[in-house]
Amino acid sequence: MTKFLPIFPLSSIAYPGQLLNLHIFEPRYKQLIAECKEQGKTFGIPSVFKESLNEYGTEMELIEISKVYPDGEMDIKTRGLRVFRIMEVLREVPEKLYSAAIVYEVEHLPFDTEKLNPTLVDLVERLHTVLGTRLNIYEKFENPLSFDLAHYVALTPEDQYRLLVATSEKARQWFLIQHLMKLIPSLEETEKVKAKVQMNGHFRREVPPSF
Repeated sequence: MTKFLPIFPLSSIAYPGQLLNLHIFEPRYKQLIAECKEQGKTFGIPSVFKESLNEYGTEMELIEISKVYPDGEMDIKTRGLRVFRIMEVLREVPEKLYSAAIVYEVEHLPFDTEKLNPTLVDLVERLHTVLGTRLNIYEKFENPLSFDLAHYVALTPEDQYRLLVATSEKARQWFLIQHLMKLIPSLEETEKVKAKVQMNGHFRREVPPSF
């Protein structure tokens, strides 16, 4: 299904189901959010890499305007709905300050799994152990899936985009597993090097090897 969708390009990726807080300060987006509030409109967030607009993005709904400042700037809360693909960008829209696009909704495959692969869960926990941070997936998310983990597994912007355009949940989870299996060993090796460097200059008690 095709539709006309106002767009709010960002340098970061938004995902379906993601809660995203934004500060609105540009006149064009003040107008856009005011219309979303008054008319129940949705808007699209396509990502921008290297000053180029990507063709895939996420349709967003406005949950609330949390605060309006004296100059009209706003703090808002939004939620991702679904992935779209841009067919045509409309940089000028009559009587509007913002740009828009003709888009169609990407038909994702029916969920081929409704739970996380245990290997993926183990790898995410291992990553955060190496980083010295704490992330309990099942405390943070009620029914977590791949999109929920996207901002917690150190993906590059390009890999975040690849995750967005994958149409199968199993494929997305396998993509994250492969990513973590490459990333974690390199981080662990870096931690070993840091530990060795930190030992330089300290008195160490070592037993000489026999030979």
